[in-house]
Amino acid sequence: MDTIQHPFIRPDTVEKRQYQLAVAMRALEENTLVVLPTGLGKTVIALLVAASRLLNEGGRILILAPTKPLVDQHLRFFESTLNLPDPQDGDCISFTGDTPPAKRAELWEGCRICCATPQVIQNDVECGRYSLSRVSLLIVDECHRAVGNYAYTHLAEQYLEEAEKPLILGMTASPGSDQIRVGEVCTHLGITHVETRDETDPDVIPYIHERTLEVIPVELPLPLKRIVQLTEAMIDSRLGTLASLRYSLPKREGLSMKVLSQLHATIQERIAAGDARAYQAASLYGEIMKLRHAVILAESQGSRALSLYLEKLNFEGNSKRGSKASQRMVRDHHFTGMIRIITGITGEIHPKARITADIIRNQLIDDPDSKIIVFASYRDSVSMLVEYLTEEGITACRFVGQSSKQKEKGLSQKRQIEAIRRFRGGEYHVLVATSVGEEGLDIPSTDLVIFYEAVPSEIRSIQRKGRTGRSAAGRIIVLVTKGTSDETFRWVSSKREKAMATGLRRLQERSEKEEVKEEIQTSIGNYITLSDDDAALSPGEPQSKEPLP
Repeated sequence: MDTIQHPFIRPDTVEKRQYQLAVAMRALEENTLVVLPTGLGKTVIALLVAASRLLNEGGRILILAPTKPLVDQHLRFFESTLNLPDPQDGDCISFTGDTPPAKRAELWEGCRICCATPQVIQNDVECGRYSLSRVSLLIVDECHRAVGNYAYTHLAEQYLEEAEKPLILGMTASPGSDQIRVGEVCTHLGITHVETRDETDPDVIPYIHERTLEVIPVELPLPLKRIVQLTEAMIDSRLGTLASLRYSLPKREGLSMKVLSQLHATIQERIAAGDARAYQAASLYGEIMKLRHAVILAESQGSRALSLYLEKLNFEGNSKRGSKASQRMVRDHHFTGMIRIITGITGEIHPKARITADIIRNQLIDDPDSKIIVFASYRDSVSMLVEYLTEEGITACRFVGQSSKQKEKGLSQKRQIEAIRRFRGGEYHVLVATSVGEEGLDIPSTDLVIFYEAVPSEIRSIQRKGRTGRSAAGRIIVLVTKGTSDETFRWVSSKREKAMATGLRRLQERSEKEEVKEEIQTSIGNYITLSDDDAALSPGEPQSKEPLP
């Protein structure tokens, strides 16, 4: 393996890849958004930029990540790859909320690399424990979160004001297809240039392993189909009442989340204007949202998840503390029919569970050492699948977030790391995960990824797919219930993925055209062993430009 040679990077630790060098060289010039699919080495690019800034500018490097496991992951990577001169204890540190404030202030003064969650750094800076003036590089991981009031936005603004020689590197696998949102991320981080690569780029192709995508259509069982019909009848009834209250709405088939969000905003406006009937509309809106969720569970998740949800609604409606809306809903004869059907179902009747087990079993027959991830959006489905697969003789591990919800206990950070360790070691063949397994975590590359349901988010879809095909060929299988929201969500995410790729290419081209062309100084070139056609990393100063719109 041809490796990077750099005085601040340990020999033979980082493979030399042309596209990473080219992106890192460009990121040294100005505040840059780097968009790379999972597995193509965004962290390596961050390392190359960080090593170059330390060599040429000194100061310290601040690496922000949204979760504690991600912070620890970055810390381990930089500790294992950096080769700092005059190494000392405390060169590489991590801050989370578990580190006492006074201790953080002390550690900050002696560190050269700090990995932290943004909220901790924001609190410390606001309290005056230390400043960002000597930070020569701010790395923002999962930077698509830099919208609204998220801590990334405030920290980036303060950093650009305080730092003596500021440079920002934003990294994400998928900033999203909404160009307004992407523009907001760029504005908040002061981004003036975009670097994007995907699996079709010539300099990336040599490092890509084949990934196959298969969509398996699934029939919705008759009992669940009947429950969906009853639920939709309840939604139609409530839409009719809203229409009588003079709310203009499409038929149920056109009831998208965008339409529902607009409805909610209109209701709030009428409440603010003193319209007494708007409170009835708000109650109806709440019922529609609950009923819509029941439809999604029936269609995409199955009888167990639906049963638990209907049980919760029934309890609320029959409780003295339940809202009038809940009480009205459970008295509806359609709801009574739904409860009668669901209570008569034994076990999981949705075919997805059986199909998932069959797919995994066949994969393990072909390759007994396979690693497989099953993604499901709801914890009830995760628990059901782990139980179902275990009964089928397949070793499976539950992987969910830290928060506990009702009867479902979350996994602490320590237990998440332990689950990944056991999965990596082969103790479990299957990891059944919610969205916590999609973003950033150091989960090993898998041979097979199963979408238990299609997801409408292009960000989540890309992150799920990125869990396979990283070190060897991989398969992606999406289970889609025919004639349901599954089909809609799959179409939406596919369309958004294409729109995101097109938008990023245009944004990159625009940033190239608008740039102020200056000759790049290559003083660092002597320290990196490159072939004649390789790019040289340069410590060039960030240009003074307006953020990309």
